[in-house]
Amino acid sequence: MLLRRLRRRVYGDASLCLLILLGCSNGDFGRVRPSLVTDGIHAWVGRDAARDAGAPVSLFPLTDDELLLRDYSYQLIEPPYDRQRWYSVLSEWGMTHYFKPEWYHCDPTAYAARLMNAYVRSETARYSRLNEDIRNDVVRIEHYAPVARRVLDMDSKREQSLAYVPVLSEPEIANARARIGENVLVMAWVQQSLVDRMASYRFALERLIVTVPSPFAVEIERSLIYLQSRMDENVLVTPQPFGVAAAVPVPARRPVISK
Repeated sequence: MLLRRLRRRVYGDASLCLLILLGCSNGDFGRVRPSLVTDGIHAWVGRDAARDAGAPVSLFPLTDDELLLRDYSYQLIEPPYDRQRWYSVLSEWGMTHYFKPEWYHCDPTAYAARLMNAYVRSETARYSRLNEDIRNDVVRIEHYAPVARRVLDMDSKREQSLAYVPVLSEPEIANARARIGENVLVMAWVQQSLVDRMASYRFALERLIVTVPSPFAVEIERSLIYLQSRMDENVLVTPQPFGVAAAVPVPARRPVISK
């Protein structure tokens, strides 16, 4: 019994030390420092997007840009109020390998509730936090958009190549089209997440103006306008309700040429 208690205590202390170490490893914008990131930590993002949409999951390996797409997409899907929590670094490292259920359907009041309930000595801190979260999303879009465009371009070429490659099996065709579908679903999810974030930020600003009015609200309004402009410039796929895999075509049957 004593040995079991000691073992439990050691495991608990080790886990606490690990969390403290991880919590100190976040870099700018709440991201894990690049030196600590390993390839493929968010490779599961596309897989889960497809599964929850009822779409097929590709067995093909991910390209470098597809891996980057999933890394940058995760940062725009994770709610900003979760990013500073003790467990956020575990998700950022890909250790949890899952999305929380509430991430799929945004509650526009959730961000404001956390912002208003946080202990601060001045209302300026709340306005500053809101403005920082908005500006960080603008930076994240700058990272995400070029990669997403490259993935769309290569997927277009991949789809066209299916008609010209002479020997392809049905599994190869199905996996290629499933990967195209995964990529589109990830991008559609990011677009919907950004719309939800904008609504959350707007709701929070309105609550602040009513509760603790400040001249700083004008600056946040400018940041919201700028974020909206970057969102409008980077609508890359047809908006669709998340969970509808409209972009995933049913693999066409074609003969397999055997040697």
